[in-house]
Order: sequence, then structure tokens, then C-alpha cells
Amino acid sequence: MSAVLDIAVIGLAVMGQNLILNMNDHGFIVGAYNRTTSKVDEFLANEAKGTKVVGIYSIEELSKKLKTPRKVMLMVKAGKPVDDFIDLLIPHLEKGDIIIDGGNSHFPDTQRRSKRLAEIGLHFVGAGVSGGEEGARYGPSIMPGGTKEAWEQVKPIFQAISAKADGQPCCDYVGQDGSGHYVKMVHNGIEYGDIQLICEAYQLLKDGLGLTNDELSKVFDEWNKSELDSFLIEITRNVLAYKNEKGQSQVDLILDTAGQKGTGKWTGISALDLGVPVTLIGEAVFARCLSALKNERVKASKILKGAHFHKFEGDRQSFINDVKLALYASKIVSYTQGFMLLREAAIAEKWTLNYGGIALMWRGGCIIRSRFLGKIKEAFDKDPNLLNLLLDDFFKSEIEKCQDAWRKVISYGVLNGVPLPAFTTALSFYDGYRSEILPANLLQALRDYFGAHTYELLDKPGEYHHTNWTGTGGSVSSTTYNV
Repeated sequence: MSAVLDIAVIGLAVMGQNLILNMNDHGFIVGAYNRTTSKVDEFLANEAKGTKVVGIYSIEELSKKLKTPRKVMLMVKAGKPVDDFIDLLIPHLEKGDIIIDGGNSHFPDTQRRSKRLAEIGLHFVGAGVSGGEEGARYGPSIMPGGTKEAWEQVKPIFQAISAKADGQPCCDYVGQDGSGHYVKMVHNGIEYGDIQLICEAYQLLKDGLGLTNDELSKVFDEWNKSELDSFLIEITRNVLAYKNEKGQSQVDLILDTAGQKGTGKWTGISALDLGVPVTLIGEAVFARCLSALKNERVKASKILKGAHFHKFEGDRQSFINDVKLALYASKIVSYTQGFMLLREAAIAEKWTLNYGGIALMWRGGCIIRSRFLGKIKEAFDKDPNLLNLLLDDFFKSEIEKCQDAWRKVISYGVLNGVPLPAFTTALSFYDGYRSEILPANLLQALRDYFGAHTYELLDKPGEYHHTNWTGTGGSVSSTTYNV
């Protein structure tokens, strides 16, 4: 049995099938395997008909037909299925062979698998893949983490099939072990934030101005020609314009309870673990949780009173532009927080991350792809050690341009009872970050009062002190620690 395959893909759900077809289009000989082998026959008879895709019916056959070093990509459900297939593959692989996980695995699992396989001489690549079904078929964003040796082997395939932005592949080496899946996790967290911001802008214009869905679609179409040009703005335009067979706006028929698969929650948990104030993604996750309380909200709507709603009576086009600028400013904050989290994770995990390269990887193919990301890449190209995106000259000036509109829009929402969790937390973060003095001095005093947790003095940072606030507490203090 001759070795003819450049790579094999295990898992023939839509993403797996489309990645195989994409690889085939770029001249690679791909083996297609699924535990339910009838799906292999169905794929070859339909979607892969007329291609050079090779059907594989056993792990043993897969091993014998792969060129060395063998490259096997898992496109299966995250969790136990990944470990199960690794166990099946190990006896049929040799030192230097590569297993790639292209699913949405949690990065600690990728770290664990990388360590386990390294001990027996195998490489493990955790590759975040974004772009959905269409991206997988015609060019996704791919975020691979693992050893550099493994990257050099998978690089020709991944960069060939990835999306291209300004002629450059939206795929590059991210860093060690779980860094690829970590970057994908943060990507998904930012996606949560972007979607929530869009939904808040939608509600402001729908409730505040009474715009119809057709009018809203035209607004988003105009926004997509501006600095907000992005995939999510584009598809919002399309969703709002869509009519069903009865001529009804389909979006109005959808129950207002949001689902989630967990990557936004993982981002929030990681931010808490690292002590990074990724507030906007956190609020986006909680907004989905609140939406799920539909029955409670229906009951509460009949009991709880709020602000008396005043329909907007000013210049409508001016208000639309203000909402656009508020959305833009909040989006800048969301990405700022995402890159703050990446920086702290890199320090904690001892990863070497290329932040400009990550922005480029997100520039095309993925769900958060936008013109905006090119400016992030420029910022990190100009200063690879940039402390915070808000300190870059471009983003500093853009935020300043948006400030008045941002504050007006949020004030309007608060006064009229329109919930704006993402808009408001973005502005609160900005105001907090630019504040030389925050009220944490009082916070520390209170902690010391009730728990003897100690505090530092302005003129003696690094030294910890305790005050006997009541005269009866004594001088013993608790251990100082940070979480």
C-alpha cells in the first residue's frame, strides 16, 4: 500500500468536509475518514465526487497511506472524542508524526495533550479554525499553536487553504502548545462582544427612532462602507433585510433567548484567573444568560416599573451617526481588552505571541474579520511592545472623535430604560483606565477595617500597613496576597 496522502482528516461533519474540499482545490491529496464509514461513501459519492479525495476506512489504512511525517487533522467534537481518537492513532504513528486538533478545544486540554504526545515523540498542533462553513470551504482564518517543527510541516497546507488579506495568508505560527486554541478562544470572546454591541445599536435605533427592519438594513449597509466595515455588520444588514415566504421579516419571528457554546465563558474565566478587566466580553456573556430567563422577564415586565420611554424627537440622522460612533468606540475597547488578555496569558504561560500577526490572522476568513483589524496590525508593527491599544496614536484619536456621541447615546439609553450593558461597560472601562486616581484607596481601607487585609501608602508603595481602626482590633494583620 503506497503512501500517497499529504494529510488525512478525521471527522466528516460540514467543517471537516469543507476543509477537505478546500485542501483538494489547492492540490493536496487528502484522506477522508469517519468512524461511521458509511459517511465516507456518502461524501465520496456526493460532495467529493470528481475530486482526488481518498476514502479511508480504518486507522491502520490511514497510517499506511500517509506520507511521513504523517499529518492527521481531527475535526471532531471537543472533549472526550479528541482524546479517544488520539488513543486510537498513537499505536499507528511513529516519532515525528503530527496530530492536529482543528476543533474548539479548551486550551488547557491542548496543553495536556501536547505534553502527553511530546513524551512519546509525537507533535500536537492545536489549531483554531474560524470562518464557519463558508470559511472552511473557501478560506478560513487558522491559528496554529505547537512546536515550530510541526508548524514547518503543516505550514504549506494551512497557508495555502487559509483566507488572504492584502495578499497575505490569514494563518501564521501563533506560539507554543495551547496558544493557538487560546487565541481562537479570545477571538470567539471578541465575537461575543461584537455581536452584543451590534444588538444594542439595533435596539437603540429600533426603539429610539422606530426604524423598520428595511430602514435598519439600509443603515447597516451604510455603516459597512465606513470604519465599521466588517463581516458581522454585513450579515446584520442581510438578516434585517430577509423576508420569509410570507413576506415577513424573519428576525421578528425569532425567540429572544440566545445560545452559546462556551468559548465566551472560557474567555471570561481566563480573564478573571489572570486579573485582566475584560469587562465587555463578560457583559456580552451575561447578556446571553439574561436573555435565557425569558419566562422570568415576561413576568417581571408586568410588575417592575422603569423609565418612562421618550421617543427621540431630535435630528434622526444625527442620532444614527451618534449610535455608529458609540458602536465604534465600544468596539475599540473590546479589542483593546482582548489584546490585554493575550498579553497577560503570554506572560503567564511563557508564550511568545506576535500580536500584529494575530490581528492579520483575524483580518480575513474569520467571523470578526474587518477593516478595523488592519489598524491593529499597524499599531503593533509600529510598536511590538505596545502596552495598550488605547495608547496608540490612531486609536487615541479615534476614541476622542467618538467621545461626545458615545456619552450622549448611553445617556439616552439610561434615561429611557434601554439596556446597554456592553456600551456602558466599554465607556466605564475607558474612564477607569484613563483615571490617575480611582476609589480603590477607600476599598483597601474597608478591607483592612473588616479583615485586616492591609494596604500600601502613596509614599511607600511595596510596604504593607494595617490600622487598628476601632482601637479594639489589635495589630495583627492577615497575609497579603493577590488573586
